[in-house]
Amino acid sequence: MAITVKELTTYEISGDGTTVELNVVDEAGKSTCLQFQLPDLGNLLMTLPSLIEAALRRKYRDGAYRFAHPVGHWSIEAASDPSSVIVSLQTKDGFGVNFSMRRSDATELARSLSDVTPKPAFLMN
Repeated sequence: MAITVKELTTYEISGDGTTVELNVVDEAGKSTCLQFQLPDLGNLLMTLPSLIEAALRRKYRDGAYRFAHPVGHWSIEAASDPSSVIVSLQTKDGFGVNFSMRRSDATELARSLSDVTPKPAFLMN
């Protein structure tokens, strides 16, 4: 049975943190709930970015499309493993993602960021 979600209304986290409920309204106006165990919610989180990019590329028939959010805040902090850091990226409205990264990769990322040259949108003569 397919549920066409019209609106995501609220969410609830169980007292023990093992399940999350996403409360939605379907296209008929009926409220329902999608319940996820924590591991399944993590799997969904990891799958959604590639799904939305694949859908955008199919819709617009252009491999250059990306679903990108402007970064409002970022931080880098030490991880429990001394050879790694935690890189956190967050939008102004609170969407955030944390990545664990080897320090050597973080150094390479910093080098790559400093070498990025903007591409012109178009050239005029």
